[in-house]
Amino acid sequence: QVQPVETGGGSVQEGGSLRLSCAYSRRTDCRYDMRWYRRAPGKEREFVARIAIDGTISYADSVKGRFTISQDDAKKTLYLHMNSLKAEDTAVYLCDAGEYCSSGSWNDYWGQGTQVTVSS
Repeated sequence: QVQPVETGGGSVQEGGSLRLSCAYSRRTDCRYDMRWYRRAPGKEREFVARIAIDGTISYADSVKGRFTISQDDAKKTLYLHMNSLKAEDTAVYLCDAGEYCSSGSWNDYWGQGTQVTVSS
């Protein structure tokens, strides 16, 4: 099963950096659309960044220029490099793996999330 597992969260001061990791299993007959989301206290879940199946990368406007998404296929790990962190980046960060298989099936797997807290 794919089941993503996020690590790397923590507490930092404004202007600091963190790198989040999302380890997940990949099936050889499937392709993956990988996304980071976040959920801040009292707010709806928000899209952060994405690597589409064709490799296209996109970001939310709120993180563009500060966050970088990448992946290491050999390590089966997705990353989110976060720089110039702001207090408003405080949230639980969630990894989402969209799995598209040659059989035509599609599945969506979510991790449990990792907490990022940015203090001013």
